[in-house]
Amino acid sequence: MRIVTRVEENSIADELDIRPGDRLISINGQTIKDVFDYRYLQKDECLNIEIKKPDGEEWELEIEKDEDEELGLIFETGLMDEPTACRNKCIFCFIDQLPPGMRSTLYFKDDDVRLGFLRGNYVTLTNLSDAELDRIIYYRLSPVNISVHAADPALRVRMLTNPRAAGLMAQLDKLRDAGIEMNFQIVLCKGINDGERLDESIYALSEYIPQARSLSVVPVGLTKHRAGLPPLEAFTVEDADAILNQIEGWQGRLKERFSTRFVFAADEFYLLAGRALPGVKDYEDFPQIENGVGMMVLFADEFRRSLRTARSNDGAKQTVVTGMAAYPFISGLVRQAKEKYPALDIQVIAVENNFFGRRITVSGLLTGKDILNTLSGRDLGNRVLLPKNALRADEKKLLDDIDLKELNSKLSISIEAIDVTGTAFLRALNF
Repeated sequence: MRIVTRVEENSIADELDIRPGDRLISINGQTIKDVFDYRYLQKDECLNIEIKKPDGEEWELEIEKDEDEELGLIFETGLMDEPTACRNKCIFCFIDQLPPGMRSTLYFKDDDVRLGFLRGNYVTLTNLSDAELDRIIYYRLSPVNISVHAADPALRVRMLTNPRAAGLMAQLDKLRDAGIEMNFQIVLCKGINDGERLDESIYALSEYIPQARSLSVVPVGLTKHRAGLPPLEAFTVEDADAILNQIEGWQGRLKERFSTRFVFAADEFYLLAGRALPGVKDYEDFPQIENGVGMMVLFADEFRRSLRTARSNDGAKQTVVTGMAAYPFISGLVRQAKEKYPALDIQVIAVENNFFGRRITVSGLLTGKDILNTLSGRDLGNRVLLPKNALRADEKKLLDDIDLKELNSKLSISIEAIDVTGTAFLRALNF
């Protein structure tokens, strides 16, 4: 997995004639196990690198460089190693709720702390050995994104169906004492880790401040494919309202004690409760933006700021596609644009998720088939705008492997995937 697949042009590696197909063996005498080793060791100003060519020839290269200068090597996998498979059997696991017949990679469960640093993934730490935890501390890898779900050991074991889950707080103690920063996540399940249990978890995790930077509370995602899985209920409007009151109460107390709100509710709770989203300042530095916490607030703020100085190009008709949850939100922003530029001809269409089930309402889990079924036979104008988060990473395919070309062909219209930012969205509306 330490095979070089690409060498950045004009980089140190390029100048040294390292080429795709070469294998990185060691840096300064230390064998490279994975991306942690590579990123840490390449920081030194003086390097001795061992390279093995495809024909078996071994090169030893001496390098002098600036401390922050990278070698310019791209490897076969981002981890430079096989990802760690998850050994939990979480009662809320989304992968267990996938329908059969999808591509095999979607069924792989990872619980790899290295992906937390590469992609922002959250990990449970149950699949991490003591030596691997020590390695995080040795390399000063921070912050670590941790899926907690419950601070109570017995409840956490029940939710993860793994006896190793009981050892979390000792792991957090070790990371805190080493000065490693942490972000926490709780997937909230009705009647299991909510109510008083949520209070207990928020209190226990807040005791790790300032090493603990933030805690997000997100609702469990429930598809229609739960046969044979533990019974779980969806949250109601009243539930969401009570949860928000609970979290906002904690925010006030923690703000007074630690000068940070620390705990934040996912945007989905506000949408479900029908409540206005908080202000930009209420999310502080948006520590959990990648986890869907404050994303819509930042999106709206960017949109409105850009709208102040925007100039509309034309009024050609176009269609914006979104999920059921975000439909009122996106429609509201489009109305604001139309109020400033009445000539704009924009319709917003919400796509109901029949693939995963109607309880899945986010745009990031839309499928090509559902989009086709919803848009077919309708006057879509000149083009369709689709949120890019509905596509697989770095690809133009949706979760059901239908790609944009197929959508273009079957709908006979241009489909453009746009970045999920307020500025990009406004720009796409012919500004």
